[in-house]
Amino acid sequence: MKIERKIILSNVFNVALILLTGVFAIQNMNTVLTKLRFIEIADDLNASLLEMRISEKNYFLYGNIDMLSDIDEKIKTAGALIETAKNDIVRAVGAGSLSRLRTHLRDYADTVDMLGRSPARDSKNEAMLRTAGKTLREFSQTMTRLERERMNDIIARSKKILLYSFWAIFASAILVSHFISQKILMSLRAIEKMTMSISKGDFRKFEESRSKDEFGSVINAINFMSEELSHREEEIIQSKKLASLGILTAGVAHELTNPLNNISMMAQNFVEFHDSLGREERIGLMSRVEGETERIQEIVKNLLDFSKPKEANLQEANINDVIRKAMKLVQNMLDVSNITTRLGLARDLPQIYLDAHQIQQVLVNLVTNAVQAMSSGGMLFIGSRRGRQGDSIEVTVKDSGRGIAPEFLPHIFDPFFSTKGDVGTGLGLSVSYGIIKNHKGDIRVESKPGVGTTFTIELPVKRR
Repeated sequence: MKIERKIILSNVFNVALILLTGVFAIQNMNTVLTKLRFIEIADDLNASLLEMRISEKNYFLYGNIDMLSDIDEKIKTAGALIETAKNDIVRAVGAGSLSRLRTHLRDYADTVDMLGRSPARDSKNEAMLRTAGKTLREFSQTMTRLERERMNDIIARSKKILLYSFWAIFASAILVSHFISQKILMSLRAIEKMTMSISKGDFRKFEESRSKDEFGSVINAINFMSEELSHREEEIIQSKKLASLGILTAGVAHELTNPLNNISMMAQNFVEFHDSLGREERIGLMSRVEGETERIQEIVKNLLDFSKPKEANLQEANINDVIRKAMKLVQNMLDVSNITTRLGLARDLPQIYLDAHQIQQVLVNLVTNAVQAMSSGGMLFIGSRRGRQGDSIEVTVKDSGRGIAPEFLPHIFDPFFSTKGDVGTGLGLSVSYGIIKNHKGDIRVESKPGVGTTFTIELPVKRR
């Protein structure tokens, strides 16, 4: 079921509970109002009955026959009140109670009429009057008291039901909200898990049971995206392999062609002018051939270092000591190039395992590139510090040179890629990249044309 429908159903359920509670409250309120109207009528009736009993007592005390007429008038008033409010009385206490009330009032009226027609006072009739008046008064009071108790019961019961209904609605809202939120959180965790797997290169489909709600649709879409990314990744990897192979082949061909052409030309000159060349000239030609051969050997060596980096001989060392030793190797080059150097080495850095010679090679290569980028002099900063997560050490090499164009940055570590034209082989940064990766580290570059370039080396702080 869709989450939207679940939310709608839960809202409908809660609204239904609220409506039922409202209907019940209205019904009870109408009942209470009916009881209140009856109690008002009963109070007026009881007041009339009390006046009747007072007139009755005056008749017995003083023997005043006019009191009977007064009682008769009050009986008519009470009868008129009952007839006027009979519908309210029936709704409140029922037709049976109304009938008994009328009967008691009629008996009382008959007794009063009997005494009024009697020429002399009759003790038997007077006793009947007392009994009828008392019965009428007690019945009215009892009926009023019972209705008050019933009204109080209705109010108390309504209060409890409203309280229970409130907690039922509240609990229902909490439970439904918890259920829906848990469902959403579970789906979001599954989506997070899938996206994290995709970010790590794992394009497997999410095969767990999927709901048929909106999140199920999202997971299906992510599975489809993952499958497409998997196909695209294979295509990209293949195209990158072909591109790298093309760059590598072109670079090797370019780097080897120049010394081979020089060797070929010198060999041809040696053969053609052999007889006319003196001993020193022959030795000079062969020395140049040897130099070009050594150049080819250096290219092949760098290519081998890139394709199959030497295994790092990891030893416990202090990175700041390695930086200082590397700076001694390039200090003369920095002085000649009119470059100011500033070191920012953090103190109390932990010992780490590294191959000091290889890391020095990387630092010398980076400093050399920085010097070549600052042909007119400049500022070189080399610093060390703890990584942001505390589990690594960062070494920064920052220059104020001409910088690297943004379109070149993605290829800066590619083999034979160079921004210096014919100067260099284009393998220095590639070899450095391989050395850092062999140390389980990372190397990053940031650059802005006309401002400078910053290389950051990150080495893990781990025991051997």
